[in-house]
Amino acid sequence: MANVLTDLAADIYKAADVVGRELVGFIPAATINADGSEQAALNDTVRSHATRAATINNVAPSMTIPEGDDQTVDNKTLTLDTAKAAEIPWTGEDIRHVNNGSGYETIYGDQIAQAMRALSNLIEADLATEAYQNASRAVGTAGTTPFASNFNTVAEVRQILADNGCPMNDRQISLVMDTSASTKLRNLAQLQKANEAGSDNLLRQGVLLDLQGLAMRESAQVQSHTIGTGSSYLIDLVAGYAAGDKTIHVDTGTGTFVAGDIITVADDPFGGKYVVGTGFAGDGDGDVVLNAALIKDAAFVNNKAVTIGAAYTGNVAFHRSALELAMRAPANPVGGDAAVDMMVVQDPHSGLVFEVSVYKGYKKSMISVGAVWGTKAWKPEHIGLLLG
Repeated sequence: MANVLTDLAADIYKAADVVGRELVGFIPAATINADGSEQAALNDTVRSHATRAATINNVAPSMTIPEGDDQTVDNKTLTLDTAKAAEIPWTGEDIRHVNNGSGYETIYGDQIAQAMRALSNLIEADLATEAYQNASRAVGTAGTTPFASNFNTVAEVRQILADNGCPMNDRQISLVMDTSASTKLRNLAQLQKANEAGSDNLLRQGVLLDLQGLAMRESAQVQSHTIGTGSSYLIDLVAGYAAGDKTIHVDTGTGTFVAGDIITVADDPFGGKYVVGTGFAGDGDGDVVLNAALIKDAAFVNNKAVTIGAAYTGNVAFHRSALELAMRAPANPVGGDAAVDMMVVQDPHSGLVFEVSVYKGYKKSMISVGAVWGTKAWKPEHIGLLLG
């Protein structure tokens, strides 16, 4: 069977550069685990290790070498939980009709580009959701677009990462925001002045420059969070909670806590905005699991009120190693399936790779563009929310 796709690859890439595309900021900022030569089945896992805090001992001179402290190395998994494809049918009559106009090569190239566009947007949205729901803490005002008059909140969200021990000097941290926030940022006079900004790239080309060591990125898939219904809950622990705790027990209230909710505690002098990782659905009392440990324990004492913050837009700052996308081609049976040709195509916009296959039927063919993927926030401590 003659190769079908190789001769048409130029049309695919040309179309990918012409079809309108939404902004993707999470994909280039995350760790990408993609191998175009490998296939994977739905719900396959990718494993990673996580080490615990070290035990520190006093140095005691001795002629006997210390045994050392046994350590537990935790295992974390990323599940390839999504398998999707765009399936594009063509009949011989369809091709004859379009060849009287724009031409089959032009149209089918655009169709494949649209398929890559749709899949990229789904993947970007998955990364955005995984990132904001697994952030450690938050800064900013829910419901208010940041950067109205200054970019101070960039330093504030950077502080969350720095306080949590995130590597700060390897140029791997990004702040991904929606276009409302980036427009406010572009409008700041101090960034438009070349003598103050150190460059005229923003003024002349609209290019967002790094700020406070964070790469400024934009995404069309920044998520809006719908809060849980919980109200009137109180801390339920007579002894209170200490720095390092992640699970707090609450009681007396009604309604739910959901992943991504921002909670505050009455009389907290530090004004901490903690992100819920695992909530609960029942009334009365239950455990709320935070994504990151409490830094201060001054307010987390018995009968202090726990409040869920308002709905927000989840702009996210994170280190590349904190968020991963694993991506593979869909699995085929031994000996292959009915495809007469198959190739891996890289989307020049997002950088992702997709499997493009051609299937032949009776007076009809079908082009499939597909991928299997999963996302994982490995390190919530290295993810911070900038509320909008």
